[in-house]
Amino acid sequence: MNPKINVLGEPMQDCSKDPLTGWFRDGCCNTDSNDGGLHVVCCILTDAFLEFAKSKGNDLITPAPQFNFPGLKAGDRWCVCARTWLEAAETGVGCPVNLEATHEEALSVISLEVLELYAE
Repeated sequence: MNPKINVLGEPMQDCSKDPLTGWFRDGCCNTDSNDGGLHVVCCILTDAFLEFAKSKGNDLITPAPQFNFPGLKAGDRWCVCARTWLEAAETGVGCPVNLEATHEEALSVISLEVLELYAE
């Protein structure tokens, strides 16, 4: 199996094991053809971003135990949808990004230059 590559062209690092994130819930922002939302941007969440996502119908704050989802808070790391992150950045509430843990597929939606502006 080929290693997953980040936006810097290097092997991917984990985004978060606690809370456990990722499309595959493996702690990494990996993706596949079933990931319609492209959950590939490893973010360090802020209250402003969480409120933005909630206003767009993606409530990441409220726990959903039936899905083993703890609910998120500012400071947590989470693999977010590339388009949601870009839209947040365009409205002034983009949160910091861990480039080493952001999948190269994010570059299909967001330029590296924009991501670098938010690099932690």
